[in-house]
Amino acid sequence: MSTFSKTILHWYSKNKRPLPWRNTRDPYKIWLSEIILQQTRVAQGLPYYHRFIENYPEVHQLAAASESEVLKLWQGLGYYSRARNLHFTAKTIAVNYNGKFPDSYRELLKLKGIGDYTASAISSICFNEARPVVDGNVYRVLARYFGVDLPINSSEGIRYFKKLAVEVMDATSIADYNQAIMEFGALQCTPQRPMCDQCPLSNGCMALQQAKIAMLPVKLKKNKVTTRYFNYLVFIDQQGYTKLNKRTGKGIWQHLYEFPLIETDSLQEEAEIYGKVSSMEGKIKDFVLWKEDPVIHKLSHQHLITRFWIVELQEVLRGRISLESLPQYPVPVLLAEFLETFKNSYFWPKSIS
Repeated sequence: MSTFSKTILHWYSKNKRPLPWRNTRDPYKIWLSEIILQQTRVAQGLPYYHRFIENYPEVHQLAAASESEVLKLWQGLGYYSRARNLHFTAKTIAVNYNGKFPDSYRELLKLKGIGDYTASAISSICFNEARPVVDGNVYRVLARYFGVDLPINSSEGIRYFKKLAVEVMDATSIADYNQAIMEFGALQCTPQRPMCDQCPLSNGCMALQQAKIAMLPVKLKKNKVTTRYFNYLVFIDQQGYTKLNKRTGKGIWQHLYEFPLIETDSLQEEAEIYGKVSSMEGKIKDFVLWKEDPVIHKLSHQHLITRFWIVELQEVLRGRISLESLPQYPVPVLLAEFLETFKNSYFWPKSIS
């Protein structure tokens, strides 16, 4: 065992958080926790983990759920392809593997939504396969301690850090070691304000010695952020019903529901939107902009400049749904936040408040 891994393991034994997936080697629970925690902080992901375990204690139950039910439970976590892949893989394991997860890294990689990191985590934690995990926390710890300035999101950097992770891992305690180095990055060697003065690795840390803590790890700049302009049409017919559409394209929010949408190249005046709406769903009784200031919703590579237009109709909507059924549908956070305020407005029928 290297001094590096020994120190990490000792630190972990004293400082690890009592997280529910640390008390099990059940691959279903480990897989679920890893998928939820991708691009998600533990504090945010923990309630979702508990809700999924409560609703679907075993993989067969998750497989039997509808995609809509899974997306609704996932609502608010973002990156919804993770939820769709989660559901798809649950069905694959239930049907093709008789409910049992593959017990090797190579076999796990064949499952949808499971890449190198997740396959390494499951195979090492559940089956003691000597595969190091390399996530954002691990990249940071390795880059700083060994003074590596290769970009962590470049092909060369990914190969180098994986090789380095293999060299320094403790293969004999791989389950604990992998969790230990991730926890070390999450609690000790944090992105901002790492606790270098209390770090057990400080004596050998190259970044600390060279005053490069803030410079490492190196990451190539993200793709350019694009701006899109969304105009949601909240139709309300004479009987208090509305309308939702399901997003079916390959872009954001696939298979989630939203109000009818008009996307434009810039912010539009009321007359311009009214002209587009007037022939869509029948005679308009009233047409109101919900709020003058648009909602700016930021995604990883897109900024959505959004307005909601309340369209009261004199007629009955086609393909309508009741307002009180809206909470049953999985919707993006942008719409969920709008609905929280909308249901307290005078537009919302008092009979269902």
